[in-house]
Amino acid sequence: MLIVGELINTSRKAISEAVEGKDAQYIQQVAREQLEAGANYIDVNCGNKVFNEVEYMQWLVTTIQEAVQAPLCIDSPNPQALEAGLALAKYGTPMINSITDEGPRFEAILPLVLKYKAKVVALCMDDHGMPETAADRMRVVDSLYRKLTAAGVKDDDIYFDPLVKPVSSVQTAGVEVLETIKLIKQNYPEVHFMCGLSNVSYGLPNRKVLNRLFVAQTMTLGMDGYILNPTDKSMMGVIYAGATLLGKDDYCMGYLKAHRKGLYEE
Repeated sequence: MLIVGELINTSRKAISEAVEGKDAQYIQQVAREQLEAGANYIDVNCGNKVFNEVEYMQWLVTTIQEAVQAPLCIDSPNPQALEAGLALAKYGTPMINSITDEGPRFEAILPLVLKYKAKVVALCMDDHGMPETAADRMRVVDSLYRKLTAAGVKDDDIYFDPLVKPVSSVQTAGVEVLETIKLIKQNYPEVHFMCGLSNVSYGLPNRKVLNRLFVAQTMTLGMDGYILNPTDKSMMGVIYAGATLLGKDDYCMGYLKAHRKGLYEE
């Protein structure tokens, strides 16, 4: 299970203020807390700083790496900002979030994937927009898989994002994601998955309940990567317990470690 810590994102007010004020101590504290809580990657996203994004991305990557030796997920709609972050990433294999099957986006991001030998989140979107059904998503998956592997990207470096939408606006949104995961797993068993699953509960009360249940559902079908808040003890507890029950936790060591860290305390 690969966990990408989502908290260093300038769409969050505290992070935005820290970035604008160049508060390195706060950014480093957030990075450390995520790593200590169980994150495997630290997401770096300053995409809403459209006029200074490249500068802020460089500062963030440098600042984070002064505090933690963790691989980074460089997250931006801007290819220039992606490359600015990738060029400075020095620990482990970097990840790019994300590539799509939209013509200009694919052509701009693929060279970065190859140049930096990065893992890549492949989002199920193309020039037709955001697909509604699992069948529509699989059309995009098939195309992206064919193009990425033809270019030399390994299955193990591809992380398909099945595009989670809110069930508050699309009643079948959850079901379509589950069906997509099942189909991807059947057709491309060596690839991985990644998603920001909290979108599923957007606009509803008691969001954490829905998010935790959706983690359990998606894990059962093969989901093996999430972009989330790793300091949410209840969510991490569900993930560790799920891995144990699915036979992916040797000697229940992950579950026991989670117990010792107090993830299951009432």
